Amino acid sequence: MLKALIRDKAGLLGLIIVSLFLLWSLIQGILEILSSYLRKQYLGYILLPHNPYQYNLQLAFHPPSSTFLLGTNAEGEDIFSRILYALPRDAFVAIVVVFSAIIIGGILGILAGYLGGIIDEILMRVTDAFLSLPALILVIAITVPLKATFLATILGLAIVWWPTYARFYRAQTLRIKNMDYISAAKLSGVSRISLFYRYIFLNSVDPVLAYAALDFGNVILTYSTLAFLGIGITPPIPELGEMAANGVTGLPQYWWWALFPGLTILIIVIGFVLLGDRLQDVVAGRIAY
Repeated sequence: MLKALIRDKAGLLGLIIVSLFLLWSLIQGILEILSSYLRKQYLGYILLPHNPYQYNLQLAFHPPSSTFLLGTNAEGEDIFSRILYALPRDAFVAIVVVFSAIIIGGILGILAGYLGGIIDEILMRVTDAFLSLPALILVIAITVPLKATFLATILGLAIVWWPTYARFYRAQTLRIKNMDYISAAKLSGVSRISLFYRYIFLNSVDPVLAYAALDFGNVILTYSTLAFLGIGITPPIPELGEMAANGVTGLPQYWWWALFPGLTILIIVIGFVLLGDRLQDVVAGRIAY
């Protein structure tokens, strides 16, 4: 699969963007955790060009230069450093939400497809109810009563993100539940939980992960939109969507303030779209391994 992605230019570009994003998020995220745990703030920005919290009005609205690669904002804070500091939170949100959706959707979809009858009908009607409303509106409706904190935003996204995966796993279960190896597993005395996990859930991993790679970009875009609206942010911790929202007030004179955070979101989402699209082509056999 990796060789197929490397041979494809679009797939390779997506792989590079996603790999750099995840690698940096891992390294920077560990440093931020250590900074908080050890109470040594400098660890959180030891790899950054500048302290992302350095407040200096004398440097406000400094345009992009060799000192400040992407310029500064209204408080004189380095935009490039703040973008790099914000990336681990986006990666964390995407990973938690997507894998939670896979687990929740997998359980409900497999139960619906395997058991059928009234259980299938109830679960699918609940799924349809979630799918009938825009995810962004549902997340806002869930998070606002919970004071729209960062954790509440993750919870809201996880609650509304599973229906697509439930539909997918139900379809996969209906396709394979009468196959010979499922019948053989039943005759061998395999427990129902083991049957669901080993023979249905795991056998659907490849196409699910291909879709999930595409879905990471959707989660990041939705989370950034919520941050743009002021939901899920924890000042003064930088968020890409919140940075772009603040930068809008400086347009068009201080264009870099909004442009670069928004461009960062766009590049990350495009990377996941390219990677996910090519992974789906590989799984479907449209691109040879």
